Amino acid sequence: MSKLSHIVTALTDVLLPRVCPVCGATLGSDEPYLCRSCLMQLPRTHYESIDFNVMEQHFAGKTPIERAAAYFYYEKQDPYAAIVHDIKYRNMPKMGRWLARRAACDMAPSGIWNGVDYLVPVPLHAFKLARRGYNQSDYLAQGLSDYTGIAIYEAIEAVKPHATLTHKGAYDRYRSSQGLYAAIPEASQELRGKWVMIVDDVVTTGATLLTCAETLAHIPGIKISLFTLAAARLQ
Repeated sequence: MSKLSHIVTALTDVLLPRVCPVCGATLGSDEPYLCRSCLMQLPRTHYESIDFNVMEQHFAGKTPIERAAAYFYYEKQDPYAAIVHDIKYRNMPKMGRWLARRAACDMAPSGIWNGVDYLVPVPLHAFKLARRGYNQSDYLAQGLSDYTGIAIYEAIEAVKPHATLTHKGAYDRYRSSQGLYAAIPEASQELRGKWVMIVDDVVTTGATLLTCAETLAHIPGIKISLFTLAAARLQ
């Protein structure tokens, strides 16, 4: 960062102090999105280091999945839930990219990125994308790619608009998600024999990830893994 950029940042922080979304503490110049203390105490799942972890168990028998992992736990009433909300709803997708890059680094020793050919972000329908202005999953995929060098391939499209599924149960969410997504026509050739990692912000019931995986599962030789920045405590 240049000297001028440091000055501008310092002046901005005085006039409009940046605060940690988790604890509300004022951020230092070397703390871009979270304070150091909250970052150190991030409730990590460490799923990537657990054989047949609970996230993988959740999808077992539903559609073929190679690996599945999330970076940290998500609980609605927990202060750390603010991270997901800021990234998704409060126009802070760059925080998602930054945190996904850290996730890629922290999770790399497990080998979870080894062999993956493409990162595939979960898409938003055009109506929702226009209203929100960005797709947070795109930014998460960019953060993973920044560290891993794995290419991003938008293999799935959202073909139907839908209301939020947040307040529905697992079965209703799965039923409601049917027909919402489709593989783009070119994917059947491009992804033949490839290993893809579907990327989303948070997994609660798994309905969205499952439906997206099912749209690609018919491609000959494809292998599918799943990554989310956060995960509810799955049963």
